[in-house]
Amino acid sequence: MNKLYAMIGRYRTFLTYCLIGGSGVLLDMTVYSLLIGLAGLGYQWANALGYLGGTVLSFVLNSRYNFRVQDRLLSRFFLFLLVALLGFATSALALNVLIERFGFDRYLSKVATLVAVVLIQYNLNRLVSFRRID
Repeated sequence: MNKLYAMIGRYRTFLTYCLIGGSGVLLDMTVYSLLIGLAGLGYQWANALGYLGGTVLSFVLNSRYNFRVQDRLLSRFFLFLLVALLGFATSALALNVLIERFGFDRYLSKVATLVAVVLIQYNLNRLVSFRRID
């Protein structure tokens, strides 16, 4: 049991990032699905709008509760958006390949892109957006 607590402690920031990211992904997927299903919007536009909503939610929750930084929020948000843009580009390219080239389902393709995007963004945000500035 002590090993489990030690492991959780060691990966607390990543696990919290994933939980917070889960709320961002839930918002992203909800917006994406509603815009495709109800509004008839194209998948790339729905992806962009859903991704933006999830990104803003994730920044607010991560800065306050996970990385616990409240200084330089505007510059941190800008860096977070740049990292999110890289994640979005990765997602958009992967969606295009999965949907257009291979004919995969639009919803399952969106889910499939999440693993790569989470790993890229966590590491960049940890090292750039939320690094301690003394």
